Amino acid sequence: MDYREFFSQFVYLSERTGIGGRIKVHPDDFLVIEEPLPSIFEGKRHAIFLLKKRNWDTMSAVKEIAKRAGISYRDIGFAGTKDRHAVTYQYISVPAGAREAVENVQIRDIELRFVSYGRFIKLGHLRGNRFRIIVRDVDENAFEQSREIIRELRGKGGFPNYFGYQRFGERRVTNHLIGKLLLQGDFEGAARLFLGAHEGGMEGDEARRHFWETGDVEKALEEFPNFLRYERTMLHRYKETGSWKRAFLSLPLPIMRIFIHAYQSYLFNLYISLRIERGIPLNEALVGDIVVQVKGGIPYRDRTYRVTGTNIGFVNEKIRRGEAAVSGPLFGFAMRRAKGLPGRLEEEILEAEGISLEVFRKLPKPMVEPGGRRELLIRPLGLTYGYIPGTGMCFRFFLPKGTYATTVLREIMKDH
Repeated sequence: MDYREFFSQFVYLSERTGIGGRIKVHPDDFLVIEEPLPSIFEGKRHAIFLLKKRNWDTMSAVKEIAKRAGISYRDIGFAGTKDRHAVTYQYISVPAGAREAVENVQIRDIELRFVSYGRFIKLGHLRGNRFRIIVRDVDENAFEQSREIIRELRGKGGFPNYFGYQRFGERRVTNHLIGKLLLQGDFEGAARLFLGAHEGGMEGDEARRHFWETGDVEKALEEFPNFLRYERTMLHRYKETGSWKRAFLSLPLPIMRIFIHAYQSYLFNLYISLRIERGIPLNEALVGDIVVQVKGGIPYRDRTYRVTGTNIGFVNEKIRRGEAAVSGPLFGFAMRRAKGLPGRLEEEILEAEGISLEVFRKLPKPMVEPGGRRELLIRPLGLTYGYIPGTGMCFRFFLPKGTYATTVLREIMKDH
């Protein structure tokens, strides 16, 4: 199953026909510029670089930079992962003493420019990202169709804030399935899926198929190509320890946690989709909903409050003014739960999946997930668009951190 088939289960909010087309035909078609928090430039213990990369995922780029500079990849900080099939700009931090070594690093399709000294950059240390995206091979009426879809969705409060396909895997849509197996304590099953799932046609798929059929670790270490570095790390660790649990814990923290996050994301997407299907509004709070505070278009997901029969009028007025947003569940052991109809919908999803919130606490410590809330709608800031003759449509906008440009374009393109 590829990501298009996977995403077909999540319904659209707009009922209009999309423009079709293709994104990421060329890396330059998808430009991402990170907008950092000003606080990363405070301090002197780390050197801050602007990293420009083309056709690199963030973690692979960081590990290659660390290798060339002679430092540990754990000493390099970054605020978020960026698309691989794109041209992206983001900030990274390295120990101040490594500035010169990093400045001398030369890697194809990677550019590093020293900006200033500052602090170690942690995941989440950004306001959001600016995008310039070209959609090729669109319908001949693409401009008018885009205008009508955007007008309709503005009337409905924004775009559905689905997690994008990057969260689940573009070719091997397995991250959320692996996450569920980890929650169930089935580390062997999770490892078998991570190492052995294959779609065909990709380099390394034959080796994956052999492992899927045999479970032979020694043979897998012979056959898995070197670019499957995380898979090889797991295989080596299992060979040393005989434990698939320890093998998972040998992965870099951002990679280790992506499986649990992917499962949370899948359940969140289900929640939005069910809410749309059942006619439960996304831009109007019901009694029992949890809303998040919004300021300047940026949601503050740690600032939430429950909607009651007493405050519902006040809350919905704030939502109409763009000062609050209805939220959905990022399931975890400490998540603030909705009540009323929204709460029953959350409970229905958990029951259908056969899980409880407590399982998120029982994971190995690095994977433990308290959960939280996430706004149901995206309101892209500064959204502009135009038709480029002979090329297609060009869209420009800003999104707060943790939201996906591909989900904005999905509503406009209707390509699934």
